[in-house]
Amino acid sequence: MMFRQQLQHELVKLFARKRTYIGFGAFAALQVLILLLLQLPKAKQAFTKLLSTNGYLPEDYYAGLTLAMLIIEFTIFLMGALYLALVAGDVVAKEVEDGTMRMVLARPVSRVRLLATKWLACALYTGVLMVFLGLTSMAAGVIYRGRLGQLFVFVPHENVFGVFPTADGVVRYAAAIGLLAVTMQVITALAFMFSCFRMKPAAATILTLTVMFTDFVLRNVPYFQSFQKYFITYHTSSWLRIYHDVIPWWSIGESIVYLMALGATFWIIGAMAFCSRDFKS
Repeated sequence: MMFRQQLQHELVKLFARKRTYIGFGAFAALQVLILLLLQLPKAKQAFTKLLSTNGYLPEDYYAGLTLAMLIIEFTIFLMGALYLALVAGDVVAKEVEDGTMRMVLARPVSRVRLLATKWLACALYTGVLMVFLGLTSMAAGVIYRGRLGQLFVFVPHENVFGVFPTADGVVRYAAAIGLLAVTMQVITALAFMFSCFRMKPAAATILTLTVMFTDFVLRNVPYFQSFQKYFITYHTSSWLRIYHDVIPWWSIGESIVYLMALGATFWIIGAMAFCSRDFKS
């Protein structure tokens, strides 16, 4: 009961901050911008040419599901990493910076328990943000085209190419959003770890983005393909494998276990650093 009340309190504090909603607003604005740009003749022509070149009728696939997937595909890593790092990197470091952490620690609550509630609040925020992105992207696509349509997925750098009827497309899209909410937790855990260190909130955010972007760049160097499974971004992209004709569940499960282990490691390191800090001086 006490743990639940503490978690509710952390959620209230988290969602009371204005910066928590920046990600929601930015994703919504970007969805509108992408759909507006797709109305330009050259952009629309390029997209319909991609469909027709592969032997598919543009009127069947140029609709809500395909557009929703298009929005998520090109926005999730850069913007998702940014806003998750912004929130999770702020959750501990900001209270330390404001001086409220000393008052919180004066209560008879262990530091580990305090960190657990803060991390759970960030994890819930991550899931809510991903579900919001999935629902609003589909809603924007349906409003823009007036229907769901069939699903066309083409992500060349991940070797993903899939065409699905509407019913199967909706199921796979929902499964992809669920996997996305799980795989992105590792970014939250990384930012949370840095937030537990003796540094400013902005520094925790920047370090998280530096690690993720460096990982992404190194993974895409052609000479490093033989050991790409060691890169975080290889596993965070596992949600895209749901769009293979035969879903590689074993590969997806392997990536999820890897990310969960990595996230747990980040949390333990952060907790050890936080518990060893002196807030009295």
